[in-house]
Amino acid sequence: MKGMGRFLDAAYWTATKEVRIMKLVSTGRTDKGRKRSNNQDSIFVSDTPVGPLPNLYIVADGMGGHAAGDFASRYAISVVIDFIRQSTVRSPISLLRRALVYASNELYKESEKDKDKMGMGTTMVCAVILEDKLYVANIGDSRLYIVNDDIRQITMDHSLVEELIRSGQLERNKGRNHPEKNIITRAMGSRDEAMPDFFELPISVGDKILICSDGLSNMVEDDEIKDIVQDNPVLDDAVSSLISRANYYGGNDNISVVIVSV
Repeated sequence: MKGMGRFLDAAYWTATKEVRIMKLVSTGRTDKGRKRSNNQDSIFVSDTPVGPLPNLYIVADGMGGHAAGDFASRYAISVVIDFIRQSTVRSPISLLRRALVYASNELYKESEKDKDKMGMGTTMVCAVILEDKLYVANIGDSRLYIVNDDIRQITMDHSLVEELIRSGQLERNKGRNHPEKNIITRAMGSRDEAMPDFFELPISVGDKILICSDGLSNMVEDDEIKDIVQDNPVLDDAVSSLISRANYYGGNDNISVVIVSV
């Protein structure tokens, strides 16, 4: 995948690219945390074009057993990337929609071939920056935030806890410790068609886009995430500090963080 970005595991990668009048600087890293024996998260970072898209950033959090979750997140990302590279669709939202639905179906087919992979799935957040717009697709409970003077969660969790909060049955400040907080209601690889949510919003110079798995957002409060990002202008330092903080609070899950600075 020369020139197309790459998967990132324990190491991280930084790159820059001129995009009209904006320069993008990005870095990402994934960590298995303190409680898990393997890492089921996968990330992809490319500041250079992927097919018709000018850049692409992905975080996926796999599920479904020791080997299946790791396979699910990696396989889903690889199918999304291959689909995008072969596409001529130029609309980011249309292309991401087709790519994620296709990858979800392919993941389900793989799960039917191997009994050890039955029921596997993955969350996914994809982001593309085109001129002064940010395009986002998400399914599951991995998240995308915009961080500047404040922090704003853009994606909406597809989880049982989030549904209880939205229906007024649960207070948001009690959701973090809810016993069923890890139950998600949508994921790639399910038998039913897994339709992502999509977001289009303006971005400005100075904004930082933060994409993470729930191994970060379940362990570190949003305000503390904001403070760490603001206190560490070097993105590598910010990512390392966020992962260290999640591990300090217990590291109960795999932790993945991608930051893009505009």
